[in-house]
Amino acid sequence: MEKIIDPVDVRLLKAELTPDKKLCNTNKADNEIYVIDAFDSPNVLREVGRLREVSFRQAGGSSGLSLDLDEFDTMENPYKQIVIWDPEAEAIIGGYRYILGPDVKLGPDGQPLLATAHMFHFSDHFIKEYLPHVIELGRSFVTPDYQSSKAGAKAIFALDNLWDGIGAVMMQHPNIVYFFGKMTMYPSYDHSCRDLILHFLWKHFEDKDDLIRPIEPKMPDADTRLLDLILKDEGFKSDYRNLKDAVRRLGTTIPPLINTYMNSSPTMKMFGTAVNKEFSDVEETGILISFNEMYPEKRDRHKEPYMRHLFSRMKSRFPQMKDELAEKFSEKKDRLRDKAMAAINMKKA
Repeated sequence: MEKIIDPVDVRLLKAELTPDKKLCNTNKADNEIYVIDAFDSPNVLREVGRLREVSFRQAGGSSGLSLDLDEFDTMENPYKQIVIWDPEAEAIIGGYRYILGPDVKLGPDGQPLLATAHMFHFSDHFIKEYLPHVIELGRSFVTPDYQSSKAGAKAIFALDNLWDGIGAVMMQHPNIVYFFGKMTMYPSYDHSCRDLILHFLWKHFEDKDDLIRPIEPKMPDADTRLLDLILKDEGFKSDYRNLKDAVRRLGTTIPPLINTYMNSSPTMKMFGTAVNKEFSDVEETGILISFNEMYPEKRDRHKEPYMRHLFSRMKSRFPQMKDELAEKFSEKKDRLRDKAMAAINMKKA
């Protein structure tokens, strides 16, 4: 393991976190959401890399380098970074990196040049029909200082703040319909619980269209017949209670981000699990979520910060603008996304 770099001078961070890169404030805890990349904010990216390495090492998986940055963070058309900034503490709380499907290039083998391509194979159908409407998300982290209850509301709402960031990016790009990403389980996580979670995901969210598959699948070690005795209900809600109870009896909990994903949409697709040999052998489970098919209370909550910010700017420029026009603008973005999704489903049929 290399020694992690020293923190980047906060003055350099503040100089790069300029108003033009700010999307909006968060719904809770009054933090700020920025989008940056390697070229417009190299110092912020360096601090993101440092904090990712600190966070992932603490969880039991990391690059092992002095900071967690790779070629996808720094390539010619790099992944962009959602950064959640605490203006009171002048510190980064957490973040995600992402790339939009229309910006993804294909390699000589016809596979997309994505950060997940070394673990998953993408079908032609996915590449042609889905990829132009996908955002790939990855490297999500919350810094250790904001994982502690000592940070108060800032810690309680850190994960919620990250989802506000995703919602803001989605509202900027109404042609983007789906999130594609992965849920991570670390080698130290209880293997019996891991088997229960993977079996639950296969049971309730299996991808029957074979859109994406792990190159080297990691399957549960336990006999599926035994897992069926525990996860015995057909309905999601009752079977989810079975899963939570079983995991609790084993002395742990469902990892927070996995818990959030599986409760975000009834139509989520799960693509199987692969071992990330380039990242301390963590186990990565691929998923796809339709933004418009998320549970409305969750989707709308995370749309709200960006739309509120946008409407405020519109109002300041056009004081006579009626509120109904702002609402219609939001509805138009939703209709554009619905139209894109309908076109995908029509080709699928």
